[in-house]
Amino acid sequence: MFSQIKLRLLFVSTVFSLLPLYSQAELINKQVLGLSGAKKIAAAAELEAVRNKWNVVIVVVDDGGHLVYMQRLDGAPTGSIGVAIGKARTAAAFKRPTQVFDELAKTRPSITSIPGIVPLEGGVPVMVDGQLVGAVGVSGASSQEDVQVAEAGISALGF
Repeated sequence: MFSQIKLRLLFVSTVFSLLPLYSQAELINKQVLGLSGAKKIAAAAELEAVRNKWNVVIVVVDDGGHLVYMQRLDGAPTGSIGVAIGKARTAAAFKRPTQVFDELAKTRPSITSIPGIVPLEGGVPVMVDGQLVGAVGVSGASSQEDVQVAEAGISALGF
């Protein structure tokens, strides 16, 4: 009887000692776009916009589409704030530039019924080694100019 209790205790303690190994095996390491990276993107994007005299809103979100950094250049319309956020979130959610949805909407207008999607050029995902770390959304200039500003910001990371 006493040895059976010892055996059961040994078994239970072994199982519990292995649980941390099991939970560690489920975790995945990933790179994260932090505030300093977001500020670097925004600063480079701002330089591109100012150089071209475009009054835009620049938004940087993390891989979950959550706002990390936002700035509105002087003279940028306030309506562009929500649009830039939507572009960035769309690019992050679908891991592709919003230009894809802009083009699809021309031939398949039903694409615009996807909840939360902003099918306008100007949202660009930030990819590092094939992994999404965030996205940039720009609004206030033409769609192509918004993309140019976003890409200029992302290039500042040097990836």
